[in-house]
Amino acid sequence: MADNELDDALMEGAEDQAGGEDAVQEAGRGNKKGRGHRMSTNMAERYGGAKFQELDPNTGMGPTPSVEGWVLFVTNVHEEAQEEDLHEAFSEYGEIKNIYMNLDRQTGFVKGYALIEYKTKREAQAAIDAMNGAELLTQNVVVDYAFKKGDVKRGGGRRR
Repeated sequence: MADNELDDALMEGAEDQAGGEDAVQEAGRGNKKGRGHRMSTNMAERYGGAKFQELDPNTGMGPTPSVEGWVLFVTNVHEEAQEEDLHEAFSEYGEIKNIYMNLDRQTGFVKGYALIEYKTKREAQAAIDAMNGAELLTQNVVVDYAFKKGDVKRGGGRRR
């Protein structure tokens, strides 16, 4: 059977089962399904009406929010730091929505970084301004936005 004849036979079988051509069209004969499939809804509908902030229109660069807030990347965190230590240090700049600290499976100590999420950009920027380079448990932490759009600086890696 040729490809066109096979397609016609499949369409007729689908019409018989679904009750006509309208049902075949509703079933979305042309839609692709599987991993990565997205319906034709816009982002605000998909995320419950959340509004997304655009980057600086003049440069197209700058910090980018996550869906729920502004995430800061804190590095050079002392290995024995606890979530309460970070919460105490960063909560004076705004309400913290979430703190994530990755632990080393073998030692149980902090791997040296943490992610801290604020609801507003103003709070996140205040935390960056105050805590970047500040001492926390005998180490100077480095604080910046976790998500940025712009030029990627490369280097520092091993060369072969």
